[in-house]
Amino acid sequence: MAVQLVTHSIHSGIIWLFAAALMTSGCMTMAPDSKAPEIAASVPQAYNKIDGAGSYKPERWWTYFEDPVLNSLLDEALAKNLDLAEASARLRAAEAQARISRSGLFPQINAGVDGSYSDSPSAGTAFGSVPGAGTQRIEIENYSSSLAFSYELDIWDKLRNGARAGRADAFAAAADLQAVRLAVQAETITSYFDIVDARHQIELTVKIIDILGDRVEQTENRYQRGLASSFELYQVRQDFRNIQAGLPQRESQLAATEGQLAVLVGRYSDNMDQFLAQKLTPKLIFRPIPSGLPIALLEQRPDIYAEGRRLDSARYNLGARRAERFPSLSLSAASGSQAGSPAGLFDIFDKWVLNLGASLTAPLFQGGRIRANIEIADAQYAQQTAVYARTVLTAYQEVGSAMERYEEERQRYRFLFSQLDEASSAAQLQSRRFASGVGSYVDYLDALRAQYQVQSSLSSAARDVALARLAVHRALGGSWNDGSSVPDTNPVIQGDK
Repeated sequence: MAVQLVTHSIHSGIIWLFAAALMTSGCMTMAPDSKAPEIAASVPQAYNKIDGAGSYKPERWWTYFEDPVLNSLLDEALAKNLDLAEASARLRAAEAQARISRSGLFPQINAGVDGSYSDSPSAGTAFGSVPGAGTQRIEIENYSSSLAFSYELDIWDKLRNGARAGRADAFAAAADLQAVRLAVQAETITSYFDIVDARHQIELTVKIIDILGDRVEQTENRYQRGLASSFELYQVRQDFRNIQAGLPQRESQLAATEGQLAVLVGRYSDNMDQFLAQKLTPKLIFRPIPSGLPIALLEQRPDIYAEGRRLDSARYNLGARRAERFPSLSLSAASGSQAGSPAGLFDIFDKWVLNLGASLTAPLFQGGRIRANIEIADAQYAQQTAVYARTVLTAYQEVGSAMERYEEERQRYRFLFSQLDEASSAAQLQSRRFASGVGSYVDYLDALRAQYQVQSSLSSAARDVALARLAVHRALGGSWNDGSSVPDTNPVIQGDK
């Protein structure tokens, strides 16, 4: 009776230890408090150069260019770009790693069935036997089934901080995927507008070559009649040859840009006729950007979000390393049955087995390993703090620079557009003068060439306006809503005005 009471007391003590440990699990944390670095915490709340307001608007902002070809290219890039596929695979791996980190918070339960058989001589005959007597042997069969339970109590938040760090890394990987997506969109749009400009430049170059060919012919006639000097003829011919020599270079650049675009959409360059065989006519967005956009728009930048989550991961990892200095408490339990035959395993009422255990382990001497791990984690936390602060500071500067560049490119485009009006008027005037016999054909050719040169500059300026607007979208991590629904757009200049 006394033995039963003692056994009952031991069982009760272990059960109470289980319960108390579960109640105290996770009651302490070693991670530093969450706070933004000083630079990141003191970012201005708005870009206050010009009055205005804006708010984040997640949408397909590139549709403002009103170009179905560009829309199709971006859809293709988002579906088949290999950089996106790589980033997506990294995200899946990070999510799986986060689940692995979280698994330590739960009990580990295993089931097993064991069987063993032994055949050996008995103790009396193993070392010597009576001559003529048979050897006595012992055969033993043993079978067991078990359901084992083990659980480490997370008193110091070591496991919980590890799980938090893994989850933060997964969030960072998701933001990295968004950053790659934004980069792919920007590179696709950049390549597309480069192709639009390159095609227009080639078209204008061919027209200028034709004009200069006529100009050379006219100058040669004037030289033969003594109306032009040899130096004038030399200059005209050199100009003509220089423009001719530049045409293959422009065509090579166009082919290279089309190849870059093909890589972005996951195709070979020979398989791009579906998108590029037609005339490309995107429109430009000239609506001013509200410079009073709140600084909160920066929070949509995926690189800032990713570095913020990595900062959280470093903070939690430091907490997990600090917790390694303290004792760890583990609980275990196993229940099952033992029998001398397989059929006996099912007789659980008479042959059941129960084992309960608890272990308390404290690190006494590790050769400096724990302290070194803490120093590494602390250094990594300080490093990530600097990275996050630098990312915020750089992002703020990039947005301001992109907005200023966009305003300057808009002004440059307007100036060149006014020049085009003047050049077109001059070419029309020289055309009328030549038709009426008052002006010369050479003057008309020079005026027409000047018009094409302005159109060439205007085409490049149109591309620069589009890319400057794109830079603002990329710097802010997407799009915004400034209260208007219809954008201020103009078609990219194509051909004669």
